Amino acid sequence: MASAPSASPTPTSASVPPATPALAPEPVKQPPAAERVYAHVKQGVLERRYEGGTLLTEGELAEAVGVSRTPVREALLKLEVEGLIKLYPKKGALVLPVSAQEIADVVETRQLVEEHAIRKAVPASPRLIARLTELLEKQKEQATAGDLAGAAVTDRCFHAEIVRSGGNEILSRLYDQLRDRQLRMGVAVMHAHPDRITKTLTEHREILEALRSGDAEAAVALVHGHVSWFSALARGDVR
Repeated sequence: MASAPSASPTPTSASVPPATPALAPEPVKQPPAAERVYAHVKQGVLERRYEGGTLLTEGELAEAVGVSRTPVREALLKLEVEGLIKLYPKKGALVLPVSAQEIADVVETRQLVEEHAIRKAVPASPRLIARLTELLEKQKEQATAGDLAGAAVTDRCFHAEIVRSGGNEILSRLYDQLRDRQLRMGVAVMHAHPDRITKTLTEHREILEALRSGDAEAAVALVHGHVSWFSALARGDVR
């Protein structure tokens, strides 16, 4: 008579590999407190959540960011050096409005840099044409979605791309120094004149077409007219 098959041996604890313990996710390291306050206030000013004439207090900012008052003071001192706020002891920080003189100075500097850069950009490289086309499409999408702050950033990128294409690092750095002032003005203009975005898109397309066709003189004239519109803003003569 055949014997019954023996049962499989029960595995012992020694033969079962131990479970690998789950690794805890690495904690996200936050920037220093002063940097968080600086970024919070600067973004608020550039995006007009903190408009010119707004008085910010250390206590309010400390609570908004979740820090003590010491890093708030450090951040505000840095923002004062950059010309975005004015500190008043025991009162707070006043967000400085964009002045007519500041607009005029920025326009003059932009014209000098951008008109030189676009003339130098002709004939435009395929890479530059492709990048400007991409930025123009992005700005159209932002305008359609009502994202005026985003459209202002893309507007600035469109012009900066042309300046960088010239290969002059000194001019590029000079232009980059205007970045915050340009963004702040651009957002302010788009909120005050929401219909302006349509004209801006048209002018950007014309500049792109002039570069694509290799017409340096037309490109310079278009950039001059496009940037000069801010001069009318400084005079209060906005069309």
